[in-house]
Amino acid sequence: MPDIAQSPQPKILVLATLAGGYAGADSTGQSHLDYPANTYVLPVMCPVMFPPEFFVRAFERGIDGIIIMYSGTDSPYKVEADGTAKLINRTYQLMKERGIDIRRLRLAAICTVCVKPFLKEVNQMAELLKGIGFVKNELASRNASAQGAPA
Repeated sequence: MPDIAQSPQPKILVLATLAGGYAGADSTGQSHLDYPANTYVLPVMCPVMFPPEFFVRAFERGIDGIIIMYSGTDSPYKVEADGTAKLINRTYQLMKERGIDIRRLRLAAICTVCVKPFLKEVNQMAELLKGIGFVKNELASRNASAQGAPA
């Protein structure tokens, strides 16, 4: 049998709240539906517990796209809906300062049984990353430009 090397795929991290996104991911799995294998789902209580630097460091360490899936305004935690939007805005500013495309970070309201929206968000991110490529290339290009070397 020939050895067929599969090309590396951009890594997608899903921070999924227990009250919303994670249950949606679980429903997707229970339905035996597929989503890209390069997707890593991490259950979290609330995305506000992560500082903006967490996201930037994740990109710098090779995560190519991050989707925060939470229950939006239906969240049982008041701070989640308001705080998450503010967190994303602060993170976008840091990403711009570091030369990271802000499309790599998305916020999505996913309910406990939202299978189709979960799949849609993950597949949209996978398609976006196919187009814009790996974050390491983006960062290397920015670093080369900052040092005056051709990218």
